[in-house]
Amino acid sequence: MEAYDILQAVQSNCQARVLASVIHVEGHAYRKQGAIMLLMADGSMVGSISPGCLEADLFAYVPAVWESQKSQMVEYDMRPADDFGWGETIGCGGLIRILLEPVSGEMLVSLLAVKAFLDRGESVQLVREITEGYSGIAYSLHGYEQFQQPYPTAACLLEDHVSDRQSSLSSHISLFKPKPRVIVFGANADAMPLVQMAVSSGFRVVVADWREAYCTEARFPGAEIEVAFPEQLVMQLKLNAQDYIVVMSHQFEKDALFVKEAMKFSLRYLGIMGSRERTEKLLGGIERPEWVRYPVGLPIGSEGPVENAVSIVAELISIKRGVDRAPSIERESRSRLW
Repeated sequence: MEAYDILQAVQSNCQARVLASVIHVEGHAYRKQGAIMLLMADGSMVGSISPGCLEADLFAYVPAVWESQKSQMVEYDMRPADDFGWGETIGCGGLIRILLEPVSGEMLVSLLAVKAFLDRGESVQLVREITEGYSGIAYSLHGYEQFQQPYPTAACLLEDHVSDRQSSLSSHISLFKPKPRVIVFGANADAMPLVQMAVSSGFRVVVADWREAYCTEARFPGAEIEVAFPEQLVMQLKLNAQDYIVVMSHQFEKDALFVKEAMKFSLRYLGIMGSRERTEKLLGGIERPEWVRYPVGLPIGSEGPVENAVSIVAELISIKRGVDRAPSIERESRSRLW
């Protein structure tokens, strides 16, 4: 999910200089079409497009691309049989074309708009109409309702095709999908390893709690923070059908109120920590949709906060990947005390 991290860096860091996008691959390559990387003015980078062998060479192009404010295409051909250095270094023998674009002007506005789409939980296509040997590019955005085909499964897919309008014009389409959002209700100490693991696994994590003293960046690095009582939290979070929620404040009334409000929305997942008996009392007879899970997490016999975090994140990943095969009846029959 590094595409979202790159967009965050573009939004928050004035040192962002050049976006590198893999626009064409022939043969084997470390990263496929659609991979992107952000090259910064201080020599740092966000994301990657190789194991480290191409980045140093790409940084050499940054000053010229930035100063000219014109895009440039760079090609690396590792197919020749005698080119052992390239092949051994990157573990492939293919051809890679990389588009370098200055992060300014219309490109900057487009990337910020893409992030706004993702923050709303919406997918979006960034279309590049390219002329003048890759130095001239016009950008446009297309939301989900404008798509003619189903989404690919990749988080960011770049397709390459030639437009029929002009033989000299090519179009490159990047599809950005939102980073899955995990909302952890309850900022207790046992939430810390869960948040850390979920962030490391590529989720966008929000810690939600009514206790401001618990909601600090030091306790939850890499996570967003929302502080309010349950009724206000649900409104502030603007829940959508792609959200994952883990309820673990350990305060029965607060958990019950948050769950009641959250279940007014259609969600991807809502896991409730605690025993089956506690949760059914908490639900108070509310009809349980298929996406409500309790006890939370996969049944791996976990004990303690770290192992519980492994169990929960494993369940989140299984649902995200579409391999969640545990029958509902088995989940309902399990009883776990936390």
